[in-house]
Amino acid sequence: MNMDTPFVETIVHGLEPIALILRSQYDEPGLNFFTPPNFSQQVAFMKHPQGKKIDPHVHNLVSRQVLYTQEVLVIRKGRVKVNLYSSDKEFIGEKILESGDMILLCGGGHSFEMLEETSMIEIKQGPYAGDGDKTRFEGIDSCQ
Repeated sequence: MNMDTPFVETIVHGLEPIALILRSQYDEPGLNFFTPPNFSQQVAFMKHPQGKKIDPHVHNLVSRQVLYTQEVLVIRKGRVKVNLYSSDKEFIGEKILESGDMILLCGGGHSFEMLEETSMIEIKQGPYAGDGDKTRFEGIDSCQ
């Protein structure tokens, strides 16, 4: 699945999906999914004309097994540098996110540096596992 455009960027390391970035300028009409069906977080963008209706619905009880936490960050205000790592803790590269941008961190590792005062929303699967949810490691930007 390669949907790279100036406003949609997929980061893959070998065969491992690392991140999906949706820039604030993305504005395509309709319903556009960016994630494959097997991802435990599904990301889509919707743009519908005035008067469009979506039928009332409930979501069915479906058993799902989540083995790996994927998280979505929505940058509401500010600028953030995201350092991306493979699952083997190898540095892959960095991306700068700005107000309105969204990133799905779908594999590997990551760290953040606020380049200015930043507010963001984090969305990930629960229930939260506390310290068991992550393994910290020395990266290129680790605190000394």
